[in-house]
Amino acid sequence: MDPCPFVRVLIGNLALKLPTKPSLSRTHTSTSPYYCTINLHNFIDHHCTVPLVSHDDQSPDTIALSQSSLAACLDLTKPLVDNLLHKQSQSKQPSLRIKVYTGPNGTTCGWTNGKLLGKVSVELDLRGAETRASVIHSGWITIGDNKKGQCPQLYVSVKVEPDPRFVFKFGGEPESSPQVFQVQGGTRQAVFTCKFSSSRNSGDRILGSRPSNSQSNSSWNWLQSLGGDRDQSSKERKGWSISIHDLSGSPVAMASMVTPFVPSPGTDLVSRSNPGAWLILRPGQGTWKPWGRLEAWRERGRYDSLGYRFHLINDTVPATTTDTTLVDSVVNTKSGGKFTIDMMANSVTTTPSNSPQSSFDLRSCSESGAGSRPGSGSGSDFWFGAWQHCPYRGFVMSSTVEGVGKCSKPEVEVGVQHVTCTEDAAAFVALAAAMDLSMDACMLFSQKLRKELREHSGNFVV
Repeated sequence: MDPCPFVRVLIGNLALKLPTKPSLSRTHTSTSPYYCTINLHNFIDHHCTVPLVSHDDQSPDTIALSQSSLAACLDLTKPLVDNLLHKQSQSKQPSLRIKVYTGPNGTTCGWTNGKLLGKVSVELDLRGAETRASVIHSGWITIGDNKKGQCPQLYVSVKVEPDPRFVFKFGGEPESSPQVFQVQGGTRQAVFTCKFSSSRNSGDRILGSRPSNSQSNSSWNWLQSLGGDRDQSSKERKGWSISIHDLSGSPVAMASMVTPFVPSPGTDLVSRSNPGAWLILRPGQGTWKPWGRLEAWRERGRYDSLGYRFHLINDTVPATTTDTTLVDSVVNTKSGGKFTIDMMANSVTTTPSNSPQSSFDLRSCSESGAGSRPGSGSGSDFWFGAWQHCPYRGFVMSSTVEGVGKCSKPEVEVGVQHVTCTEDAAAFVALAAAMDLSMDACMLFSQKLRKELREHSGNFVV
């Protein structure tokens, strides 16, 4: 099946130039009293600070920024793109609306009480955006009232590029062992099946027997250490696992709870200082190999939320294992939200995705370099100066997460450039299932789990 077309709108390289030369030739981004809001159609406003530059500067390329030059990244689905193109055909040109403010709240969490300095609209031409990248605008724009002949100027770059994604939809809640469908437009096709288990010793059974060679031994020892002894009190949630199988019945990915979810002393919740953890595994060389680790806990504050952190595991050197944190964020436990790994939004180097013209073949590559990633494209015009060694670029994946007590059938999006075989897609599906189940694993221990999670195959989990 073909991937689903998506379009990304990138807004960055923001800089502000005042009509009179400021006392300071340059103001660092983090201390700039200027900020802006960026909005398109019915998207939620994006907020960011705007660096001030010398009046003599002609281009923001010379600005020394300590953070990303990317101000906002908008993901447009095909229905939304079609809707905007329809407006465009009716001479209702869709536009990015940028409002620039000045005030102390520009550098705080308020973003509300600043004084409007000026606003500007950038027309967004999306014709052909699903197949080719294009720069919509890059340069200075005059903002504000021009009655006195002098106004502030805003430098902004706007680029649109195709970002096709595979979309997978769980046919039921992960703990009900559902099928997983690939979705394209109005059609869907079964590609995986899930098997959930809550056996207390399922981790040992799933991970298999101890490997014999020295390299596998080091990996195994490190893997075992992740599930080492923890609080063995009666209040614990452990032993959950979910395996992903292809249509032939072969397991192609797995998520196994290697660190129990236990309440912190004196509380009924899993804390950030003592999180539970899942290990995401992929098959390789006759055994399971760790690919990533998902940690989760319960945050208590103004908003009750689920905290999570995902590490990509690098286990390429014998007896040496390191990891890279790809995401550390929260999702509301009442309303839910999205678990997202987006290296572009996280201010890192990105490579634009390919735009395949034919169906993608999910071929098995577990024995032929499944971890490799094709280097394609000329690279984004936005350079963020970090994560050069991370194998993932741009949008990686997202999955929906429902709030506590709500029926959840996760929908998973995976960037096409990150899927070269069945195991690639299955690993992201397993990660999405682990994230969904973490919402239940982090429920307050004063609350009762659903029956499917408390009893399974004759095993009982608190």
